[in-house]
Amino acid sequence: MDFSRALVGFSLNKLGDKKMSFQSLFRQMSFVVALGVYLLMFGFAAAENNNPKLFILGDSLVAGYGLEDLNNSFPNQLAQKFNDLNINIEVMGAGVSGDTSTAANERLLWALGDAKADQVKYALIELGANDAFRGIAPKETKAALQQIIDKLKAQNVKILLAGMLAPPNMGREYEESFAKLFTQLVKENNIAFYPFFLDGVAGNMKLNQPDGIHPTKEGVAVVVKNIMPSILELLKNEKGN
Repeated sequence: MDFSRALVGFSLNKLGDKKMSFQSLFRQMSFVVALGVYLLMFGFAAAENNNPKLFILGDSLVAGYGLEDLNNSFPNQLAQKFNDLNINIEVMGAGVSGDTSTAANERLLWALGDAKADQVKYALIELGANDAFRGIAPKETKAALQQIIDKLKAQNVKILLAGMLAPPNMGREYEESFAKLFTQLVKENNIAFYPFFLDGVAGNMKLNQPDGIHPTKEGVAVVVKNIMPSILELLKNEKGN
């Protein structure tokens, strides 16, 4: 079953529905808490180092929504994979459940500042699912993502954009326009592209939580495995890799 079929019948607020109704301030407070937990788990708060950072800007798919243990979230599993491969890159997870592209754009510079932007050399952008569920016009999503790209490029950050698909109940025209916005951004900005963040996981209920959208820890492992070649390509000129 493909991702589009898997999304039929789900409500527009399914992704991170518990947080979608809150305002930007609460969204930022939630990010502070999540970031604090993340820093403590990896010991970033205890000691500084000069390793370059991969900054991951995303929604609940990055935040680890529904997972019992946040060690199994995408940023943490990716960090463990880097460790296994002896790649000296720190992973900074900046995912907030319920975020649209516009909401993520609003908190980007604040989040980068907390991540010490001078050490952020790479960024993975994983956004768009909540835009599609809410039926936000693709041109609005594209505009917000373009602003995110512009801000990251202004700080000389190399970018990997992960694509997302819209649910079929939005109609074929919306589906096509939504998919096209990602490829347009890639061409217009000359950035790296991973076509579908949930490739190999979407539609497979064995790899998803009961909501059929958010991956289990095993599903996250598949996401990490599948996207890793694209991430390694992004990092290929990094010394020591």
